[in-house]
Formats: sequence, structure tokens, C-alpha cells
Amino acid sequence: MTSGDTLAVFTAWDGMPPVSNYGTVDTRNVHRVADFDAATDETLLYEGVLPRNYAGGGVTLRMGWMASSATSGNCVWNASFERHQDETDDLDSDTFASAQAATGAAPATSGMVQYTDITFTNGAQMDSLAVGESYRLKITRNAASGSDTMTGDAELLRLELRET
Repeated sequence: MTSGDTLAVFTAWDGMPPVSNYGTVDTRNVHRVADFDAATDETLLYEGVLPRNYAGGGVTLRMGWMASSATSGNCVWNASFERHQDETDDLDSDTFASAQAATGAAPATSGMVQYTDITFTNGAQMDSLAVGESYRLKITRNAASGSDTMTGDAELLRLELRET
């Protein structure tokens, strides 16, 4: 049984940059965004704790984003989970599960919000994350993908993680 509940909400600026190739913070008409380049794969990391109302189903990550200038083309997004088990995981090493991907089309009008969903099944796709455990969520624009044809930055606004 799945709850359909929202499990986490992140704003663009909640993201933490990795050591290199990261999305950069910016604003658009005073809206906080994170810019992801069209030429280089860029990443941001988000931290959370899987809440107690999680009923054990899969999850869907809903990404709200805009194109900085493009009005056509596709943007490829990758997302992956890293489970943190206290007293057994070495947080000095990255242990992300395999990335799940989704492609979203640029809105026909620059400044309009587009939503792209990435789904994860319970288990390996979520790095076997369990209730009450902390995690990192890695978000990457896969600019190197031949399917990513959108020019200019993709501007991430927000993320909603919900049980599906």
C-alpha cells in the first residue's frame, strides 16, 4: 500500500554543491533557482530523512524547472539516492544507487515552469532507504546525453518527493 503523501520538499537553494561541476545559485525575477549548464553535466545534492509516514512504496521525484532562454529542445535529468545507515556507512565515500532518468521538453515560453517526474521503485533504485534513515539525493542535468538538446541553462526551482 502506498500513502501518496509528500515526503520531502526542497527549494533550489537547499542544494549543496559537490567538489566540481555543480549547479550554481541564481535568481530569476527574485525567484531562487539553480542553473544547470547545457554543455557540462552539473550536479547538486539534497539531504533529507525519510519520514515516518512513508508506507514502503516507490517514490516519485517531481522537478519544477524553467529554461533560461530556450523555447524548444529537451532537458535530461538524472537522480539517485544514497542511503546513510548510522554506524555502518562511511560518509567519506559516495555510495549512490544507479541513477534514474527522465526527459522534459522546454516550455514554449521562456519563464514558464515545466514539471518532469522521475520514478523510483522501492528497494535498489532507492538504495534500500528505510523509514527514519537519512539520505542524499543527487540531481544532475545530463548535458552529455544525446537526448539533451535544449540550449542554455535549465533553472531548477523546486523538488517534491512523494510516495507513489
